Amino acid sequence: MHQLIESDPHVEIIWRAFELRPEPVPMIDPNSEYLRRVWSDSVAPMAGRLGVAMRFPPVKPRTRLAHEAAHWARAQRRFEDYHDEIFRAFFERGEDIGDVEVLIELARGFELDSDSLRKALVSHEFAASVLADEREAARLGVSGVPAFVANRKAALSGVQTVENLRKLIESVRGAG
Repeated sequence: MHQLIESDPHVEIIWRAFELRPEPVPMIDPNSEYLRRVWSDSVAPMAGRLGVAMRFPPVKPRTRLAHEAAHWARAQRRFEDYHDEIFRAFFERGEDIGDVEVLIELARGFELDSDSLRKALVSHEFAASVLADEREAARLGVSGVPAFVANRKAALSGVQTVENLRKLIESVRGAG
C-alpha cells in the first residue's frame, strides 16, 4: 500500500469495516481441518513470500468490536497505528480482538484514552458507521477480504500486487 501511495500522490486509501462472519452467521471452529488446510496451503506460504509475520490464530473472534474500536481510533486521528496494532495482536500474537479488554490494552499501548474507548465500545457509539461500511461493501459486491475498490466503480478481491492495484486505478481513471 505504501508503495502505491508513494508512487501516486493522488491515491487515497480508506480502510473500511467488513466482518467475514457477522451475527448471526455461525463461527467456524478455529481448529477445523478446513481452516488449518487453508492456512498451511495458502495463507502461511503467501505471508512468507510477502515477508509478513503471521501465525495461525488460536481464536476466531467476532470482529465487530475491533471494527468499532478502529472507527473510534479514526476519530482520535490514530487509525493507522491502532488498525495496524489490531492486525499484529491477532495475526502475530494470537490475541482475541473481539474482547473489549484486549482492545483497550491496545489503545493504552498508544497512550490513547482507554476510558473513552471503553465508553465507545460499551455504548456501541461507532456501530452505525461500521454497519454503513458493511452495507456499502454489499452494494459494491464485496464478499471477502481483502478487497480493493477504486472510486466505487471497480474492485479486486484477494491479495494483490502493487502493479494490479495500479491497473485497477488506471482503469477507473480511464473510464472517466
